[in-house]
Amino acid sequence: MNKSIKTKGRNPWAWVPTLYFAEGLPNVLVTGVAAVMYMQMGLTDTELALYTGWLNLPWIIKPLWSPFVDLLLTKRWWILSMQILIGAALAGVAFTLNTPVWFQMSMCCFFIMAFASATHDISADGYYMIELDEHRQTYFVGIRNTFYRLAVIFGNGVVVAIPGMLMVWFRNSVAFAWSLVFYGLAGIFIALWLFHSFVLPNSTADSEKTRSSAAEVWSGLKHTLSTFFTKFPVRTTVIAICFLLLYRFPEALLNTMTKTFLMRPNSEGGLGMAPTEYGLSYGTVGLIGLTLGGILGGILVSRDGMKRWLWPLVCAITLPDAVYIYLAYAMPDISTVMGLSFVSTCLFIEQFGYGLGFTVLTLYMLYYSQGEFKTSHYSICTGISYLGLMLPGMVSGWIKDSVGYQTFFIIVMATCVLTFLVTWFLKIDPDFGKKKQ
Repeated sequence: MNKSIKTKGRNPWAWVPTLYFAEGLPNVLVTGVAAVMYMQMGLTDTELALYTGWLNLPWIIKPLWSPFVDLLLTKRWWILSMQILIGAALAGVAFTLNTPVWFQMSMCCFFIMAFASATHDISADGYYMIELDEHRQTYFVGIRNTFYRLAVIFGNGVVVAIPGMLMVWFRNSVAFAWSLVFYGLAGIFIALWLFHSFVLPNSTADSEKTRSSAAEVWSGLKHTLSTFFTKFPVRTTVIAICFLLLYRFPEALLNTMTKTFLMRPNSEGGLGMAPTEYGLSYGTVGLIGLTLGGILGGILVSRDGMKRWLWPLVCAITLPDAVYIYLAYAMPDISTVMGLSFVSTCLFIEQFGYGLGFTVLTLYMLYYSQGEFKTSHYSICTGISYLGLMLPGMVSGWIKDSVGYQTFFIIVMATCVLTFLVTWFLKIDPDFGKKKQ
């Protein structure tokens, strides 16, 4: 009998959608919405990129504490504990924004939120695999991904737009408007915590799982890390690490600066989007392009194999970045429907290409992680990849403030050479990713 039998007979439809909405929302708040808020609160792009870049750190190092989430208590306990902690951190952001030390205290709350969110990712994914058998895991994978994406759309599309409307009512009080938004988000997360307290089944496999000692877990962690760096020849390992770090180097530079470019006024070189326009163009239309690109990339690779589509997908993740050069020089008038539609189309194209090209990174991490400890090795790969986003992103604001948006976007296009270079050295089985006949 499968160990993943539910003790309460709870239908997965009752908790899978909300669980993955709760997984996606704090991630987008920390990595996306926080940057928009700090920009409106008066930070320069140099400060913005440097300080918010540190918020990625918990996702980079989460492989180091993921074994202890397995060791201590149950996945359900970790899920509920992290959700109430995220709710408290959101309330902390709201409370501190109107204090003299608003920046230091809100950054502290965001970092707590990031740590709790990374831990929630570990426990939620583990709970999903424990609670559902293999057939239901496959059936609900599309559902969980959809609701994760809906959380991202809600964050970038709705949450960002609300403060703009509140500022009109409260006479441009930026801090007060954002504090109201974060109080509302705290309420949403407390409601999710209460809901999941009742609907998450007490899994037999979760509660009765044999626990190892802390020393055994630590020994296993060291063995897992050592095998990650020794499972292939040194040259292959070095190439893999360079690929994970540098494949998204252009995107790492763009990640925060595209947000500021879209929303800063024309006098500062930006397009001057209002929060509602940003939420529609970047947070909704752009994310739809990203999702469709990811779906199409998976279909193409599953049909013909990763090696067949490698270079077209690499071109897709790099060449569309040129739309930002055009927008920075053309400066379309977004006050008209035609102008806003044109910018939204450019963002759709760029994000669609990114979704296509991201398929290469995801599948290569799966390819490299094959063999013993595949789950842990994949987690390490994602951590290295996050590090590749974090480090360039932290200096992107300084580069942009030094040269301006127009030259900055040209520099970004020049760094696409790094993506092509690290891809050139990859050795991939021609049949990898192809559907078995």
